[in-house]
Formats: sequence, C-alpha cells, structure tokens
Amino acid sequence: MAAPLSAPLGSPQPVFALPPLEAIPDGEEDRPVVGLPLSEVGPMHLPEIVFGAATFSATYNEDSVIASDIPVRTTRLALRYGINAFDTSAYYGPSEIVLGTALKVLEPEFPRSSYKLMTKCGRYGFSQAEFDYSPATIRASIQRSLERLHTDYLDTVYMHDVEFVCTPVGPTSGHHLAALADKRAEYGLGDGQEGKVWGPGDQKVLDAVAELRKLQEEGVVKHVGISGYPLPTLLRLALLVLHTPPFKPLDVLLSYSHSNLQNSTVVEFAPHFRTRAKIPQLLTASPLNMGLLTPRLPQWHPATPAQREAAQRAAKLCESEGWEGGLPNVAVGYGFRKGAELDVPVVVGLSNPREVHESVRAWREIREGKDEAKRVALEEQIVGIFGDSVGWSWSSP
Repeated sequence: MAAPLSAPLGSPQPVFALPPLEAIPDGEEDRPVVGLPLSEVGPMHLPEIVFGAATFSATYNEDSVIASDIPVRTTRLALRYGINAFDTSAYYGPSEIVLGTALKVLEPEFPRSSYKLMTKCGRYGFSQAEFDYSPATIRASIQRSLERLHTDYLDTVYMHDVEFVCTPVGPTSGHHLAALADKRAEYGLGDGQEGKVWGPGDQKVLDAVAELRKLQEEGVVKHVGISGYPLPTLLRLALLVLHTPPFKPLDVLLSYSHSNLQNSTVVEFAPHFRTRAKIPQLLTASPLNMGLLTPRLPQWHPATPAQREAAQRAAKLCESEGWEGGLPNVAVGYGFRKGAELDVPVVVGLSNPREVHESVRAWREIREGKDEAKRVALEEQIVGIFGDSVGWSWSSP
C-alpha cells in the first residue's frame, strides 16, 4: 500500500535502511556523460538545475522504488553532474527522510558543505485544515526537517502554498497578466495597497515569515521565502512582507507551472518580483506543468478536456517529427531556455538516473544550440496547439 502523501507532526516516521555505499552499484549509468558543466546563477549561487525531490514519495513512485537503492544512485549522479541543490517539503510524504538518508550514505563523497537543502513548511496534507502556519508549528516543523535531513541548518525554507492560507484577493483563475495592468487593484496590487492586510489569513502568513526570520537569526535557516502557484498572490504577499515591519524583502521565491509551453507568464512577473518586491532570488519549477506535458497526465490534474486534448496532440506532433525524448524533452528544454533568459534556476523532478541524464542532456542541447531551429519551430507549433489556453492559470490544484 502506498505511503500517505504527508504525515502530521508527531506521527510515527518511516525508516529507510540503505546498504553500505560500497554495496550500491556504481556502473556506467551512475557516471556523468562528459560535456558542458552546469553553471551557477543568482545571488544564492544555485545550479541552473535544482533537484526536485517530491519524486521520493508515493505520489510519483512506488514504495518499492523509494525503498531501493534508486534514490541514493539518483542523488549521487545528480551531485556528480553539479546538481547540488535539492528542493523538498514536509508535505512530500517521506521525501525529506529518503533524501536525508541518501545524502547521509553519500557523505564520504559529498559532505554537507557541498550541497544546498531547500525545504518547505506549513502544509501537511491535502485539505485546507491540514495547513498550520502557527509559529510553534513552524518551529517544530523545521526541527523535524533538520532531523530528517541529518543537518543542523537549512539553506532555504519556504512557507508552502501560501495561497491556501492567505486572505483571498482577486480572481483565482484566468489570464493573470491583467494583474499587472488595468486590474491591478482588483488583485490587491494597486498603488498604495502594498502594505494592506486583507484579513486574518494574511496575518498568519506574516506571523509565519516572522518566525522563520527568528530561525534565520539563530542560524538555523539561511534564506526565507514563500512558494505557491498563483503569481498575483505571490507578488501581493511579497509586497506585503516588504511593506510590513521590519520592512525587509523575502530572500527567495519559488513559483511553479508558469514557465512552460502552456503558460510562461512568469516572464512578465519576474521584473515585478525583483524591482517592486525586491526579491533577490527567484526559482521556477515544473516545466512539465504538473505532468500536462508528458504522455501520462495525472488524473488529478486541473486541465480542462480541451487542454488535455491539446497536450495529446502536442505529444503526437513531437512523435511524428521524430524528436528524441518526445514532448517531455521539448518541454523541459523550453523551461531551461526561459530559466536562462530570466537568470533563474529550474526545479526539475528526478526519479532515477535516466531522468538525471535526460535533464542534463536537454539543458546542454539548449546551451549549445543543438537543433535550435527545429526545436524552436516545434515549441511554436505546440504553443499554437494550446490556442486560447496559453497563459491560462487554473485555481490552485
């Protein structure tokens, strides 16, 4: 039976026992392919590819895979390629435990100083009732993450999926670029609205960020941020933090599913995060748009029937063109290109060594301009297939 997505604080924790490092296979597929090395981007000196470790949970993989040597081999290969930052969460089932176990096994080759750990807190289940942004819970959650990840500090901690806790302001779905134009006030982004607390939910976010700042002062957390899906909400809350004592901007912000072939509106929002909210480090995640741009669309995905049909047509187009790696390769490559244009890292979920090799290959193809004309032409056709759905954001899934 699959493990639950997440476990409330205080619940029994699963244990994953791995064999000694010398007993774990280390063959050709566990070695990087020689080629262009990854570079660092941004003030936090992050690799252009960040390892998305939500894959170390039953949402993406069977328990038999999670309990095997695959996680440690995947983690080791990523580190050997220079993918030395990991994104996880208390919400991602046993992800923190599996990742922490793998990194502990790899400590002789990769000490703690050689990688960065980025986790999230505040969300512990599917329902809104399973969010807890109270300062006491935040502190307890961070302590549990430290234990799970076998470390005494965390490089980054985000408040997870802030849109479910903050006070709702503005439309929850649609073409959100209007939030940067004529409908700014409707989204709470008008001039003079920056420091407005719209309700008790906003205060909960502020209190949680304040607790993370205390942990930052104690040296437990290096960088404080927020994560979520709707870009207008992320911008509004980032401005609220900046315009609330001590008037200090967030260190980092993570958005997902807004830098892909169906929706790339983070391109327009990024300058506002940087100049208006003064956030020094941005990251994007999910260039595959929560699985929409893969052959196996998750049943829970919020895409409409028309959007699902468009994704299937896009996959068939890539297949008919004989594109190696199909739609996922085109989609991930597109995400890497947008990341390079914005100078932001891209968080990519990695389940096994093959996916690590594939992601690095796609990144290198973008950086080296391999088959660039054909790739860009394919991207443009795929964007055309999505038609009016391009730039459309769903209500948070």
